[in-house]
Amino acid sequence: MRSKFVMKPLEKLKKLFFCRFIHKVGWDAKLVNKSYPWVEKQIVHRPKVAPWQVVVRDSLLDLGVAPFNGFTYDHIYGTKFGGTIFDQFGRRQTAAELLASADPRKLTVLVHATVQKVLFDISGKRPKAVGVLFKDENGNQHQAFLSNSQRSEIILSCGAIGTPQMLLLSGIGPKDELEEKKISVVLHNKFVGKGMADNPMNAIFVPFKRPVQQSLIQTVGITKMGVYIEASSGFGQSKDSIQCHHGIMSAEIGQLSTLPPKQRTPEAIQAYIKRKKDIPHEAFKGGFILEKIANPISTGQLRLISTNVEDNPSVTFNYFKHPRDLQRCVDGIRMATKMVQSEHFRNFTQCDKQTTDKILNMSVSANVNLVPKHTNDTKSLEQFCKDTVITIWHYHGGCHVGKVVNSDYKVLGVNRLRIVDGSVFDESPGTNPQATVMMMGRYMGLKILRDRLGKGAGV
Repeated sequence: MRSKFVMKPLEKLKKLFFCRFIHKVGWDAKLVNKSYPWVEKQIVHRPKVAPWQVVVRDSLLDLGVAPFNGFTYDHIYGTKFGGTIFDQFGRRQTAAELLASADPRKLTVLVHATVQKVLFDISGKRPKAVGVLFKDENGNQHQAFLSNSQRSEIILSCGAIGTPQMLLLSGIGPKDELEEKKISVVLHNKFVGKGMADNPMNAIFVPFKRPVQQSLIQTVGITKMGVYIEASSGFGQSKDSIQCHHGIMSAEIGQLSTLPPKQRTPEAIQAYIKRKKDIPHEAFKGGFILEKIANPISTGQLRLISTNVEDNPSVTFNYFKHPRDLQRCVDGIRMATKMVQSEHFRNFTQCDKQTTDKILNMSVSANVNLVPKHTNDTKSLEQFCKDTVITIWHYHGGCHVGKVVNSDYKVLGVNRLRIVDGSVFDESPGTNPQATVMMMGRYMGLKILRDRLGKGAGV
């Protein structure tokens, strides 16, 4: 889950890979090591490894994704079992759980408030953030203002899509784009919303002839070719076939992903499928091996559709625009296909060895994206990658350091406004960025307090 800086000695290759992200973003390694456990002890758990995940592990090791690193949160080459945010009762833990550590006397949380934009005082030489405009659950608008203290500031944590959108709605961004939407320009910055990136993911379908215990992603293969291999399967048992998903697809198709695993009974799944006539039923009748590209070179941009914050902006990630990204996808798909054809998988699924063409055809049929399919998408792995790409929600960029914010994540050109989320990242850290993003919140909170004390200010 994380790209943790480990203070103990490691062999050179692992150490360089392990620490690269922390060094690249310029974080204090000691403070990082204090911040990760604070998050992990509250919401991260060690999963009970499902038999299917053991098969995935063994297949990865046979293909050379080694060594086996056991259970670890750390981000190192090889195959491992990672942490989960589902507890032993199947309940999903979220960042909201971290509020339990807060001092309620110093914190007010408005759970149904939707910020519309940041408010600025532009009367001085430099724009200054003074407050926010927000809407409550009844649609009524309110304004909240900062105190006059020099320490007061607004921290945006709207995510890699929401934060650049919020800056644009507030008047910070490319002047021509703002004027096109009739937004008053507070500060021209051509980089807001630019350099948007996402880790493209493709999936290979795995048919079963036997019921399989449901498992979300537990096993991760971190390859040296810049590809991550993961897998998930099974909602539960059924008389006819195992009802499966792959985590990504369940959220793509709607509210099914919001159900705790314990509530994903065969009856509930069948009822959901019957209501969703437009979803290919192949998607529910097997497992999936997921292949994700790390650190994509291809990037895109974000633009406003309207001035309504509730309207999603237009985001173009330009998946596989760079040939290196496409080649890595091809390499990953080849590896995933070999896993399905391996003896480990055939013994487990009780299926005969499938041809590559059949595996690819089944995978295309089970895909739920809206990209038009081509007649050669199972003949050309390059076309297969383009036609079956989906997101794994590792969005990042749009507010890069040195272009939109400084090294302390303060927005350039204005006062009292800071950004603390994945929009400042040049890459998505680890196999899943959520632990690092939450750690970043703790890290920046401690750093801000430490900096204030260093300057002689009280906290």
